[in-house]
Amino acid sequence: MNTTKIHALARDTVKAIQPYASARSSMSGGAIWLNANENALAPEYQLTGSFNRYPSCQPKAVIDGYAAYAKLQPDQVLVSRGADEAIELLIRSFCQPKQESISLCPPTYGMYAISAQSNDVACNIVPLTANFELNLPALFATSPKLVFICSPNNPTGNIIPRQQIIAVLEQFKHSALVVVDEAYIEFAPEASTLNLLNDYPNLVILRTLSKAFALAGLRCGFTLAAPDIILALKQMIAPYPLAEPVAQIAAQALRPEAIAKMQNSVNTLNQLRDNFITYAKARTGINQVWPSSANYVLLQVADAAACVAALAEQGILIRNQSSQLGLSQVVRVSIGSANEMQALTTAMDKYFNLANSTANKERI
Repeated sequence: MNTTKIHALARDTVKAIQPYASARSSMSGGAIWLNANENALAPEYQLTGSFNRYPSCQPKAVIDGYAAYAKLQPDQVLVSRGADEAIELLIRSFCQPKQESISLCPPTYGMYAISAQSNDVACNIVPLTANFELNLPALFATSPKLVFICSPNNPTGNIIPRQQIIAVLEQFKHSALVVVDEAYIEFAPEASTLNLLNDYPNLVILRTLSKAFALAGLRCGFTLAAPDIILALKQMIAPYPLAEPVAQIAAQALRPEAIAKMQNSVNTLNQLRDNFITYAKARTGINQVWPSSANYVLLQVADAAACVAALAEQGILIRNQSSQLGLSQVVRVSIGSANEMQALTTAMDKYFNLANSTANKERI
């Protein structure tokens, strides 16, 4: 049987789906990676023991460590293979295929829609307003089982106003779960919705070790919710979601001394981000710079594809986000180390100076 015939055996949903283009799958090469919102200030951890036994489904040291960090009870915490698996679990656990829907507010993280589509769950698309806030009347006109809100939002970098999130929780308190994706919350901890969990049993919070904790390669995420929601997800999760090496490193990353180091790196990255925003606002050729409460900055330029390609030629990878609904000619720049950001601004100066010179010659 040839590959064409094998592909014909796939579900119609699989044939139709447009897979998520991750930073690693869409771009390769380069010496400086500023296209995946990773933390370049990486810690180091050690593994011990052998790995001939199956790991725990929900490793106690990891669950207890994150519960202590988030000031929750262990039965309010689920650990999974990144927050991506948590998104998938929520849709599979709470949405009836071909009958129920989710609501999402682009521009935002693409995996909400892809996970829904792969599970034959419809998406209610409610675009953010011009200033990247929720369009509450339009959102309230939908009838979802799950509402996904990313805050700080990816790729825009802004915080969704707390009162808007509360309004959504109130609106859907008897009909839907409101999932607040806080993957980047360590960069703006004051914006967390954690203290709303006890008041709103329909609130679900997603977290990760991929960003501020600088463990993107580990693939370790968390769902924080009421115990009955956690129990439902446990009924659907794979038997061994976390490999033993992952569990060991995650437990180390959640020790108080490691959390303190993470917070120090966040302070450094936030300062580097603010410095870069100052540079970008003054840089001729960058038409708009959006404020950010995360470890990335959204910029509008004359030609996003050309900008990305020119920087890639200099070994620096950033992300073109122009395909996102509501965005045009924008690039997203992840904040790297001080040396990486210096290399970036040097490369940007070279590109924009050349572009400006070419434009001036064409006008003559």
